[in-house]
Amino acid sequence: MENGSIVHIDYDLYNADSGDLIETTREAVAQEHDRHEANRTYSPLITVIGDGRLIKGFESHLEEAKVATDYEFDIPPADAYGERDASAVEVMSLQQLSRSVRDPENLQIGGMVEIGGRNGILKSFRSGRASIDFNHALAGVTLRYKYKIVKEVTDRSEKVNTLLETNTGRDGFESSFDGDDLTITLPEYVSYDQNWAYTKFGLIRTLRDHVGVQTIIFREVHAPMVADEVEDDSDEDLSSLSVAQLKERCKAAGLPVGGKKADLIARLSESSSNEEE
Repeated sequence: MENGSIVHIDYDLYNADSGDLIETTREAVAQEHDRHEANRTYSPLITVIGDGRLIKGFESHLEEAKVATDYEFDIPPADAYGERDASAVEVMSLQQLSRSVRDPENLQIGGMVEIGGRNGILKSFRSGRASIDFNHALAGVTLRYKYKIVKEVTDRSEKVNTLLETNTGRDGFESSFDGDDLTITLPEYVSYDQNWAYTKFGLIRTLRDHVGVQTIIFREVHAPMVADEVEDDSDEDLSSLSVAQLKERCKAAGLPVGGKKADLIARLSESSSNEEE
């Protein structure tokens, strides 16, 4: 695959030495290894080849990969999360540890701790002192990847929407082209995101690098509330509304706007039922 290609990847990641499953995008594999998470939606990883978001060994292998081909290969620690560093295991007094973490009451052996912006694992308590391992959890581990590129995004509009959604974690964007100029209509809830200004400048660079657009216009639309829109809509088919419209309904009702379309519909339906009672 060429650098800059936007692809969907199904993969299974194993500890090559123990054979234990570490991560997967495939629900059937998670179930097979008793690692299934009921509240998770299993779907392919979406990434840009050569974007530097994946570990070095995986990025290098993807450069030679083709769509719809199954691959299996190992990555040594040097091309993954590095070798273990003994100096990254630190010892401190329990008093110092308690002062350094947000919730000292919930400290437990094997649990994650954050100290000074660094994440580590609490390894032991002994003689009034605590041992904390700041190595990455997969440091020193040889990784085994089984993967397939299930799709390459080639349509220009789909590239834009894919980059918007993967870089913001949100949906409901609309885009249109005029030659190489791009207009993006934002879902209204984005306007209330305090991090949007920072996110927007990163998106501009990403869209120019990977889609080849020139002028980029971000368009906000704030439609007025119409009295008729707040009439009893208990018989309304919420599934006919777009995700953006459902999120606007949730926001107006003071409900959370996160989740997929089915979550939004369930939330609105439950709220309507409670009001009727």
